[in-house]
Formats: sequence, C-alpha cells, structure tokens
Amino acid sequence: MPLGTGRSARRRRLPSLLALAGAVTLPVGLLPALGGAATAETGATSAPAQVLFDDFDYTSHTDPRLRERGWSVRNYPGGPGIGGDTWSAANISFRSEGAGTLLRLEATTDGTVAGTSQAQINTQRRFHHGTYAARVRFTDAPVSGPDGDQVLQTFYTITPLRWDYDPEYGELDFEYLPNGGWGQRSSALFLTSWETYRPDPWDARNESAVRPGSLAGWHDLVVQADGGTRTVRYYLDGQLVAEHGGPNYPSSPMSLDFNQWFIPEGFIGSSASRTYEQEVDWVYHAKDEILSPAEVTAQVAAQRAAGVSHLDTVAE
Repeated sequence: MPLGTGRSARRRRLPSLLALAGAVTLPVGLLPALGGAATAETGATSAPAQVLFDDFDYTSHTDPRLRERGWSVRNYPGGPGIGGDTWSAANISFRSEGAGTLLRLEATTDGTVAGTSQAQINTQRRFHHGTYAARVRFTDAPVSGPDGDQVLQTFYTITPLRWDYDPEYGELDFEYLPNGGWGQRSSALFLTSWETYRPDPWDARNESAVRPGSLAGWHDLVVQADGGTRTVRYYLDGQLVAEHGGPNYPSSPMSLDFNQWFIPEGFIGSSASRTYEQEVDWVYHAKDEILSPAEVTAQVAAQRAAGVSHLDTVAE
C-alpha cells in the first residue's frame, strides 16, 4: 500500500478518536512544569555511532541528490487530505537563507479537489529506535489569499497500514493545525503515537496529547523512541510536552516524513486561491541512542561547524 493511503478517512474522524484514546489537552501554563520531568538523557558528549543529518542543501525537487540520499518527493494520489490527485512534487522547493538553504513545503487550495495541491517529502523505511529531531517553521496565515482553512503542518515517522489492525503499523506525529480542527477551535499542536487502526468501520488504538496556542515561527521538535523502556517522549523547544508508551510504541522500522495538507471539512467558504507554507531547516536521527534536546542541538551545531550538509551512517 503506498505511503499515506488510508490516512484521509482516519484524519476525518480524529475528534472521535481522541475521545476514545483519552487525549490530554496541555494548557500552555503547565508546560514548564511538565518539562521538568525526568528524561532519558545519555549524558554523552561524543557523536552517536549511526546518524542521519540533512541540512537540506538542495537546488530543487528535481535535484538528483535527493533520490541518491533516500528522499522521495510525493507526486501520486491518495490520503491524507481531500483525496484525488492532489499531491505535487512542484510544491517542494528550497530557498537560500543566510549561508544555508531551507526546505519549503507549499499547499494551495480554492476549496475544490481540482484546485487543491498538497506537499510531502519522505525517506525510505529504515528508522526505528533512537532520537528524531527537526527544526521547523510553522505558519498561522497563508502567504497569499484569504485565511481560515484547516491545514496541517507536520513532522512525523510512519510504517504504512497494510490491512486492518496491521501489527507492524506505527506512527509518531507532530501535527500543527494553525486554524484549529479535530475539536480545537484555534491553533493547536497534536502529539500522537499510534499502535494500529481499522479504517472502516473506524477503530483506532493510539495515545494523543494536545498543546493549544499559536506556534507561528521556528521550533525545535524532538521525539525519543526509547526501545529499552518502550517509551516515546515528545519535546517542543526543549520542553517535554507528551510521553506515551506500551502498545503505542512503534513495532517496526519507519520512514521520516514532512507534509502539509488540508482537512476536507475545514475549508472556508471562498473560491479564491490561497497558499500556505511550512519550512524545515534540518532533520536529524541518532539510531538506538536517546539524546536530550540540548544534545541534539550540540550535534547539529558540530556538523554545521565542520561544514557537513549531509551525513548518513545509519545501517540498513
């Protein structure tokens, strides 16, 4: 089954899913206290043995180095989103920023299937235990056109669902909804760990938390997949904002993904074209090692100081 197939139906019914899964809403004022909870830090100063680091030093979505380094730019139909052939490789681009380059994802709509175009870029499935991180710029308003659509800006890992209750399925999500959705009336970040699900009739097994409030701007996102304790920890700008585990811990290797897409029921009543934007500065993975957010920042800084724009020592 192609990556992403089946997610559209799943996302349309997420509000009822959250009720079933017991989603927790985290008031902004409680985040510092939660961030002080114990974390699984290595305390190590040396570089991890197996690392993926990408500074997104590419020229365009047709740059041959993307494929050579294991990235795929989506240009095929299917979920999530509104269905139809609504994904375009041309929505992935790269722009210069200072001495570096940023990955840009654009999503455009006029409220119709024909007038909608979403963006996704992902790696191959070969990542499991360890630390995942990315520096991402979320936006609250479109770069052009009227505002208000329920759009998602994401960083996540996934093993696609092959059949109902697939035991190998897994997913770890950072999903930002600048205009709300899934039961939230305004901006919110969803942090969700998936065990498995059945699309029809809908039945999902997961654990989710919600961080309300605007996150427009740059943010460091870190998720620790601790295979020793089968615990998943989500960090936002160094603060622990969610902790899941047990059956929701991923069962098999996953891909690394970024995408931006629309909730079909969340379009505003306008036929004017509007374009939303999400950007990524870098992505990082340390295989089988649990790094704190500060350690991730130090490792990324070390790579940049050494002039490294891409490093992949992760064994298959």
